[in-house]
Amino acid sequence: MRYVALAVLSASLAASPLAAKAGDMSLAVFMPKAEALMAKGPLAVMSSDMGIVKGEVEGAAKTYRARITSDKKAGKAPHSCPPKKGAMDSGELMKHFSTYPVSRRSSTTVRMAFFDLMKKKYPC
Repeated sequence: MRYVALAVLSASLAASPLAAKAGDMSLAVFMPKAEALMAKGPLAVMSSDMGIVKGEVEGAAKTYRARITSDKKAGKAPHSCPPKKGAMDSGELMKHFSTYPVSRRSSTTVRMAFFDLMKKKYPC
């Protein structure tokens, strides 16, 4: 019975509007986690933060792709014009994220910074 109550509580919290979406983590929180993982090298895969950091970037990328698709369907000028297939490594992402002044990192989300990078990297 306890497990059922816990499962219901977990599901309701996940559906709650207070639950943050992937990509909503601030750079102030994200960057130290990502930098620590990069410093660990191959051992980073065993860190509990690996899934969190990966999920933030994947969430931002998913939201970005949805925005590009939505803009096209609506006939709007696209946010940016990425190639059909593109790649970005963590070094490039972190280099861009590090350009944000420390004073702005707490108010800048991973998603916002990702969108900015894509606009810079793939202008139309």
